[in-house]
Amino acid sequence: MPETMRAILCRNPRELEIIERPVPERKPGEALVRIRRIGVCGTDMHIYQGNQPYFAYPRVMGHELSGEIVEADRGSSLKPGDAVYIVPYLHCGHCIACRAGRTNCCTSLKVLGVHIDGGMCEYLALPETHLFKAEGITLDEAAMVEFLAIGAHAVARAKVSRGARCLIVGSGPIGVGVAIFARLAGAEVTVIDGREDRLSFARQHLGVSHTVNLGEGDTERMREMTAGEFYPFVFDCTGSPKAMERGFSLVAHAGSYVLVSIVQGSISFSDPEFHKREMTLLSSRNATLTDFATVMTAMREGHVPTRAIKTHSAPLWEVAMKMPEWIRPEAGTVKAVLEV
Repeated sequence: MPETMRAILCRNPRELEIIERPVPERKPGEALVRIRRIGVCGTDMHIYQGNQPYFAYPRVMGHELSGEIVEADRGSSLKPGDAVYIVPYLHCGHCIACRAGRTNCCTSLKVLGVHIDGGMCEYLALPETHLFKAEGITLDEAAMVEFLAIGAHAVARAKVSRGARCLIVGSGPIGVGVAIFARLAGAEVTVIDGREDRLSFARQHLGVSHTVNLGEGDTERMREMTAGEFYPFVFDCTGSPKAMERGFSLVAHAGSYVLVSIVQGSISFSDPEFHKREMTLLSSRNATLTDFATVMTAMREGHVPTRAIKTHSAPLWEVAMKMPEWIRPEAGTVKAVLEV
């Protein structure tokens, strides 16, 4: 084993550099993982651009991770060479949320690459409780499990019913995950977005029922499509305060509104309209182990178009050059995967 490794440090917004640091020492109950793939998500892009909540620079980014076991405790079910996916949410295990099984919103949650240094590096030492064998899927797919689990969690939070109309506002990677699992739940899925390339992707690869171009006349079109009732389930996946506020008006009476995206600052809504609908308002944060298992099952059964989702790739050490390109809408990035 080498004594040092390379990592990518985001020192300040739009400032990435390769650094050298010691290979982490494995503690009892942990395994040493050689990182092999890192998915680049919206959080990473927000960190890079300087508009991510709950964040302080400098930081090694990266929480959509797959790798190979290098070392583990004697008697562990994990063996050197095993391919694994990583659950990047390190929870305390004893707070009110953890006691309720809601480890995804632990009161002292530390997310790799956000609250603590993440996986844009060569090695990580992690609790074995957060490492799962990636049997039956590729390393690329294993690095996609986390962002898809966020979509699976949102759909589970909403308790989407078979045959129900769902509207997904924003069809970036998180919207893609929500669309996949809403459809697998049997819903009739509509996606609205301002980018035609994303709507085309949704039609071609996600099997959605309808797409709507964001812009003049879109509300009237959705009114007509739903016989004036709008949508029993609306999911915001935009990261836009304006879109989040507008979404309240698209929820059907007795419907549910799920805020999957997060923004800095406050949003507001009309209380009379909210009460008139007796609307259910939900936040959806991260994912649970059950959601990760749901994604793994869907992947193994061929229900996730992973080849289409992975639109870009590059070696990790080229990320400083690639990130400015991938964040441009013209790049058509759905999911970029870094290779180590």
